[in-house]
Amino acid sequence: MLTDSLPHLGFDAMLESAATLGIECLEFACGNWSSAPHIELNRMLESSVARREFQAKVADRGLAISALNCSGNPLYPGTEGARQHDVTVKTLKLARLLEIDRIVMMSGLPGGPGDSNPNWIVTEWPPECRTILQYQWQEKIIPYWRNLAVVARDNGIKRICLELHGAQAVYNPSTLQRLRNVVGDIVGANYDPSHPMWMGADPLAAVRALGDAIYYVHAKDTRVKPIPAAIDGVLDTRPASEVGARCWNYVTLGFGHGEAWWRQFCAALRMAGYDDVLSIEHEDSLIDPLEGVRKSVELLRNVTYR
Repeated sequence: MLTDSLPHLGFDAMLESAATLGIECLEFACGNWSSAPHIELNRMLESSVARREFQAKVADRGLAISALNCSGNPLYPGTEGARQHDVTVKTLKLARLLEIDRIVMMSGLPGGPGDSNPNWIVTEWPPECRTILQYQWQEKIIPYWRNLAVVARDNGIKRICLELHGAQAVYNPSTLQRLRNVVGDIVGANYDPSHPMWMGADPLAAVRALGDAIYYVHAKDTRVKPIPAAIDGVLDTRPASEVGARCWNYVTLGFGHGEAWWRQFCAALRMAGYDDVLSIEHEDSLIDPLEGVRKSVELLRNVTYR
């Protein structure tokens, strides 16, 4: 479970709840888009005592640490990108100190020439789209990731698991492969099926295409609402709080796709060679987080190969 799924609980209460719910591994968010409710990044870097206490409390409840997460946008233009890059590098350093070799994050997204905000290009026309996209990859994305891969390797990281998320440079298997072609296989996918669900892709087909490039999996569901989506399409900028009006929403596992679909998803992962963590990420605002995680655990127990 990504521990941000239970952000209202303190560290000890979160650990106790996770153990009681039957969670086996925890993914800790260290900052950037997360408020990092269960880890103090700077204190953990500075204090070996704090690290030992942290690891001991996790282990005492029969839990393991599956990954550290620093999802954010280190490619954001200007000082904000620099701040998020700093959190990213600190997370890599903490992973080395905790002997963790897997990081979950996103690729980031730069702006175009002279932009002060990120710019997600999703069509090849009008012509400036091609110019902006070429600039982003050649001048920003590729140089940044070549450098970050070196920093990651220097800190013992073997797998950087990129979440294929909207409004990121890497948001589908094709863009992931484009980055891997340059950076190498230290970069792979954190495959979260909830994102391709709203983007119109088929996660089952994508899993087969990705194969051994899948390094991690987030277990999260999406419900697309047929009538609003038929009217407006799935590019929806209404805030997440407007659940009733939106074309799609993140939901508890099983509330968007039933057990039969999730059984197919887990089977596809096994056929692709993935037999590792399914990290529950709960973002359903219509259900109590503890209850949502409990329902998610139950569903995964029913559909996974154990």
